[in-house]
Amino acid sequence: MVHPQIRNHIWVKLHLKSCYRNTKKQAFNFSTSVSPQFPPQNPPLQIPNLRFKRREFADLLQLSISKNPRLQSKIIHGQIIVSGLQLDTFLANVLLNVYSKCDCVDSARVLFDKMPHKNLITWSSMVSMYSQHGYSDEALMVFVDLQRTSGENPNEFVLASVLRACSQLGVIEKGAQLHGFVVKSGFDQDVYVGTSLIDFYSKNGDIDEARLVFDQLLEKTAVTWTTIIAGYTKCGRSEVSLNLFAQMRETDVVPDRYVVSSVLSACSMLEFLEGGKQIHAYVLRRGIERDISVVNVLIDFYTKCNRVKAGWMLFDRMAVKNIISWTTMISGYMQNSFDWEAMKLFGEMNGLSWKLDGFACTSVLTSCGSLEALEQGRQVHAYTIKANFESDEFVKNGLIDMYAKSNSLDDARKVFDVMAEQNVISYNAMIEGYSSQEKLSEALELFHEMRVRLFPPSLLTFVSLLGVSASLFALELSKQIHGLIIKFGVSLNIFAGSSLVDVYSKCSYVRDARLVFEEMNEKDIVVWNAMFFGYTQQLENEEALKLYSSLQFSREKPNEFTFAALITAASNLASLPHGQQFHNQLVKMGLDFCPFVTNSLVDMYAKCGSIEEARKTFNSSIERDVVCWNSMISTYAQHGEAEEALRMFREMIKEGIQPNYVTFVAVLSACSHAGFVEDGLNHFNSMSGFGIERGTEHYACVVSLLGRSGKLFEAKEFIEKMPIEPAAVVWRSLLSACRIAGNMELGKYAAEMAISTDPSDSGSYILLSNIFASKGMWADAKMVRERMDSSGVVKEPGRSWIEVNNKVNAFIARDTAHPEADMIGSVLDILIQHIKGAGYVPDATSLLMND
Repeated sequence: MVHPQIRNHIWVKLHLKSCYRNTKKQAFNFSTSVSPQFPPQNPPLQIPNLRFKRREFADLLQLSISKNPRLQSKIIHGQIIVSGLQLDTFLANVLLNVYSKCDCVDSARVLFDKMPHKNLITWSSMVSMYSQHGYSDEALMVFVDLQRTSGENPNEFVLASVLRACSQLGVIEKGAQLHGFVVKSGFDQDVYVGTSLIDFYSKNGDIDEARLVFDQLLEKTAVTWTTIIAGYTKCGRSEVSLNLFAQMRETDVVPDRYVVSSVLSACSMLEFLEGGKQIHAYVLRRGIERDISVVNVLIDFYTKCNRVKAGWMLFDRMAVKNIISWTTMISGYMQNSFDWEAMKLFGEMNGLSWKLDGFACTSVLTSCGSLEALEQGRQVHAYTIKANFESDEFVKNGLIDMYAKSNSLDDARKVFDVMAEQNVISYNAMIEGYSSQEKLSEALELFHEMRVRLFPPSLLTFVSLLGVSASLFALELSKQIHGLIIKFGVSLNIFAGSSLVDVYSKCSYVRDARLVFEEMNEKDIVVWNAMFFGYTQQLENEEALKLYSSLQFSREKPNEFTFAALITAASNLASLPHGQQFHNQLVKMGLDFCPFVTNSLVDMYAKCGSIEEARKTFNSSIERDVVCWNSMISTYAQHGEAEEALRMFREMIKEGIQPNYVTFVAVLSACSHAGFVEDGLNHFNSMSGFGIERGTEHYACVVSLLGRSGKLFEAKEFIEKMPIEPAAVVWRSLLSACRIAGNMELGKYAAEMAISTDPSDSGSYILLSNIFASKGMWADAKMVRERMDSSGVVKEPGRSWIEVNNKVNAFIARDTAHPEADMIGSVLDILIQHIKGAGYVPDATSLLMND
């Protein structure tokens, strides 16, 4: 036999279903009478007991018998009114809660305003509803009304909800006032209110005040610990988060999944791999590894610590995955430059009919841009349109970045132009795209538009503009950008500082670069490297070595790029001891296997005359690229070992390394020095087979090859048949050969052609002058030098140097600036007297005017 209460319950449910079918297409308006909305065949319910009636309605409000909970709750609300219970505070409070869950904020407000009697639960429900749905101002207004019109004192739930509203609004003053009210009302030791205060202060950037509240709480729950740990993690003080977790482990509070997630986030920010592994072990011991949210955070932790394989293993073993799992793994691949894997996973996710979110699309677009995978990027673009992500700000900016990095600036600009509202990120992405393609005018035009529209430039804006100005050696523009950085008060951080150092160095303003370098409070190794390369590019090699001493006293550790610059400095100075010291440090740090470091070492040993060490370095390298082979071939060519150079070239081809432009310059130079005419011409003719277009340097080498072999007229004929306009260096190669052969007439012709091609080149004047001097035609030689002076052509003076007691001593012809010049001159005079005494007679015919 069915209990009467259960029978009534079933009858009411059936009655409501009937009402729902009959009112499915009708709109309810409870501001007027609702009885006409119900058909006659559904008379008001006749439930005998009022208490049971209230209970039944309360139970029904919490049942889910409809696919449309909003309509269901309004139907029940209508039945409550019909039953005469509309003034019942208990049912009204239940209705407020139901309307809140159904997101019917307006209906809840209408009900609230019509309630003749409101208790603390009523006020608490309204404040909570508004704060949960983001109506923070309304939540504060209801709280104010509570204090003004009600005799009720706020309880812990009201205060917690109001604190949440203050957090959302970011109103520090009101939150602080509320904190005072909490203390005055005696709720300062309530764990619920205390946790809300901690959340308020941590979210508004006052983590120290949050810590004070935390420390004063006598009782702490897992939520309390989670809130303070997450607060420290978000403000960048992850080490404190880990210390707090260690303290929590000493209490009776058991860490839940939220605490674990917060601690793992702290380990991710610190890249504290061992700590994260310990948390992972704790997760396994506690048996919460099946929790999707925890596994997602673990995947994020491992990928941020560059352990992509570990992250993938966790992802692959997940029995159940959600959208966050897929998005986290795709993002992890992208952040670690596993771009193909990110794109593959994106396709797999799409194939399994998962609805991808904007974050996943943005991550894949970044990977497409890194790979310059334009077609795949277009496919993702099509998906974003299909999935209606066109209005997503991050997706739009990701599309601009992808198209710009894929060298499709027109498409990037189309996306930019159709954006409803551009922002600083959009402008930065577009400016960066133009800058990467060295389209300075377009980048500056966008920058001007950005300023006209009152968008404040960010640091990335200036870094992008400095990058293009550096590549184009635009010094004045760089100075203006530097001025704007100061004007806008943008902090000269690592990125802007290194960009400024780079641009000033490339524009030969290395002192200004050093001033910027010294002004920076924080310098990472990238900034130091920019300064090192600045000095080596401007041949201020000793300054580079001095700067390295300063680096050793800093906290930064040199990397492979640092040593590449320093080895170049040692190479420029032909300082073998310095080069060997840097080589030893490279070996100790395990950086000697980097290809570009190996190339620098080979070049350094070659320029210091240590061919054997250069070959040992070459042989010990694990990965040899074309640059490494070119360095070794050039070394042998410069030292006159042409056969060895050609043997290296054949070995290079045998190993499947594709030669490039520089390779053939070295090979032809080797043939020229050794007089291998036939081999040289064969290699020259074979260039087209490798898909290499012949350049000026190659033609100059062939002219030198023919000239050195005495085939001067063949060389002249070769120049005249060149498919490109002969540069001055080509004619100068013939002129040099004429000087060696003593052919004055052809030499004069070659000199005139070289001078007419490049009137500012001093080499042609000097070579012609030397031809006349070698023939004893001093008057003609003098006329050439006078012509050179009248044309304003200045020869760069010769320079030599020697290292003595770890100090480089430089000398220029006829220079007396050295502090010990008099003593050096006296020693040289004594040596000359000894030479003459030994019977040496100078050969005037070989006297060349090179000073």
